[in-house]
Amino acid sequence: MKPSVKLPLPGPKARALFERDRAVLSSSNARGYPVMAERGEGVWVWDVDGNCFLDLMAGIAVNTTGYAHPKVVQAVAEQAARLQHLCFAVIPSEPQIALAERLNATLGGGYRVFFGNSGTEGIEAAMKLARYHTRRPFFLAFSGSFHGRSMGALSLTASSSKYRKGFGNLVPGVSHLPYPNPYRHPDGLKLLRESLDALFQHTVPAEEVAALFVEPIQGEGGYVVPPQGFLRMLREVCDEHGILLVLDEVQTGAGRTGRFLAAEHEGVKPDIVVMAKGLASGYPLSAVIFREELSSWPSGAHGTTFGGNPVSVAAAHATLDLLEAGLMDNAAVVGEYLMSKLRALQSRFPRLGDVRGMGLMIGLEFVADPRAKTPDPALRDKVVQRCYEKGLLVLGAGPSAMRLAPPLILSQEEADTAVELFTQALEDVLEPTKA
Repeated sequence: MKPSVKLPLPGPKARALFERDRAVLSSSNARGYPVMAERGEGVWVWDVDGNCFLDLMAGIAVNTTGYAHPKVVQAVAEQAARLQHLCFAVIPSEPQIALAERLNATLGGGYRVFFGNSGTEGIEAAMKLARYHTRRPFFLAFSGSFHGRSMGALSLTASSSKYRKGFGNLVPGVSHLPYPNPYRHPDGLKLLRESLDALFQHTVPAEEVAALFVEPIQGEGGYVVPPQGFLRMLREVCDEHGILLVLDEVQTGAGRTGRFLAAEHEGVKPDIVVMAKGLASGYPLSAVIFREELSSWPSGAHGTTFGGNPVSVAAAHATLDLLEAGLMDNAAVVGEYLMSKLRALQSRFPRLGDVRGMGLMIGLEFVADPRAKTPDPALRDKVVQRCYEKGLLVLGAGPSAMRLAPPLILSQEEADTAVELFTQALEDVLEPTKA
C-alpha cells in the first residue's frame, strides 16, 4: 500500500471544515497540518477529501496499536455495552482494579495506582502526592522538558517560552537543570553533576526538594536520548537526599522504546511514574504509579470524575495484551531497522545532522552547518511540509528536530515506504552530496 495525495492541501471539503473550525473552536488550538481526518486503519489515515497518509506520528505517540485494531475495538464495544461510566470515586468496578493490579505486577510489585484522563493530569497528581508525602516545597525539572500545560505541569515545562507567555506567576519553587544531549554536549553528565552541586550549594537546599521530574527521553524538546548512566545518576542523587524520582513516561511508556518503560533500559526503578498517551491506544487514560509507602494521603485528598473510565480501561487491557504478544518486540526490531535506513542517508544529506532514538521513538536533527551543528528550524519545517505533501505524517520537535512516533504495528515494508518518501522530501529541499 502507498500513500495517495492530491495537491494542493487542504482539499475542498477540508477547507470548508477549517472555516467552520475557525468560527467556533478556541484560537488556542494549534493546527499542524492542512488536513481534516476522516478515518484510520492500521498505520494509514484518510482525510475527508480521500487523501491517504502513512502515519509516523500516531497522534503524538498515542495510537500504540494503530487505528481500529480489531482487538481494541472489540474490547471497547463489549465494555461500552456493559458499563460506560460510573464514577470510580463513588462506586468502583472491577476493570480498574484489574488494570491497577496488572500495572503493579508489570513494574515488579509494591506500587499503587491513581487513574486520570491525561498526561497533564497525571503530572499534577504526582506533584501533589510528592509535596503531601515529603512535606517539602521544591521541585526539579529539566530545560527542554514538556510535562503539560495546566498551571502546575506548566511550571515544570521548559521546552518553549510560548507556553508560559501571558500566564503570569506559575507554581513557585521549580528549578531547571540542563538535560544532557550527546549530540551537542558530549560531557553532558559532567555538566549536569556540576549544575546539581551548584544548585544545592547556592540556591535550593537538597533536603527541601520534594521531587525531581524527568523524561527518560525528551519528547517536545527534540526526542533527545540522554547518555547511558543518566537515570542511574539521578537515582543516586535522589536516594542520597531523600528526593522522589518521578519519571514522566507519558510519551516513552507503553512499549514505545521496545521496553514497557524507557527507564528499563537502565534498570532504574522510579518512586513515581506517570503514564498516559499510548497506554489505552487513543482512549483518554493516565496512570500515576507510585511506591506503596508513598500512599499517605487520605481519602479525598485527590480525585477525579472520569479517571479510570471503564471503556478506556478496557482499551488499556487490550493494548497491554497486544504489547505482551509482540508489539514491544516489534517496536525494538522495526525501530532499529528504520534508524539504520535513516542513518544511511546522512552521508548523502550531511545537514541531517543526527539520527537518534530507541525503538519507535526516533528524532532527526537538521542543521545549517554539519560541523558547527547549528540548528536549522527552517529546513526542518520545509522537510516536514514536503513529507505531508507526499503523504507522510511527521511532526517537529525542539528547535530543529523532526520526530517519528508511529504505531507500534509498523512493519518493515511500511518503514521502507516511509524512508522512500522521506528521501524524496530531502531531495526536494536539499542538494545531495555527490559520492
